[in-house]
Amino acid sequence: MRTECKCHGLSGSCTLRTCWKKMPHFREVGDRLLERFNGASKVMGGNDGKTLIPVGLNIKPPDKQDLIYSDESPDFCLANRKTGSLGTRGRMCNSTAMDISGCDLLCCERGYREETVVFEENCLCRFHWCCVVQCKKCMVRKELSLCH
Repeated sequence: MRTECKCHGLSGSCTLRTCWKKMPHFREVGDRLLERFNGASKVMGGNDGKTLIPVGLNIKPPDKQDLIYSDESPDFCLANRKTGSLGTRGRMCNSTAMDISGCDLLCCERGYREETVVFEENCLCRFHWCCVVQCKKCMVRKELSLCH
């Protein structure tokens, strides 16, 4: 949260100032969280039950601004009944994207296959007075990229 103020008075004299707390832009919050996520520290509880001890060498003790974790994240690439993860095998991906929707990242670097599917869908729909929509059936051909 940040404080914003506005001045009130004759000729901008600021005889009265109104201030309020304002949320930062959503993008700014996301950027800050990502930065902290990338710098998160693994910790374990101290014997006194109150302190957090960093796991690993040369890691500074966390402060109030740091993100911390005590357990490693599960591997979402593989199916795991215990965590409810279905894994990424068979997941659709974008073979041309270099971001998080791209096949390299979504398929956990296991590769992907191209598949052509043909299916029927409604098309050329028309509304007829009153209350009836009539559609034709069209065959649609679609190229899919699916994770191995």
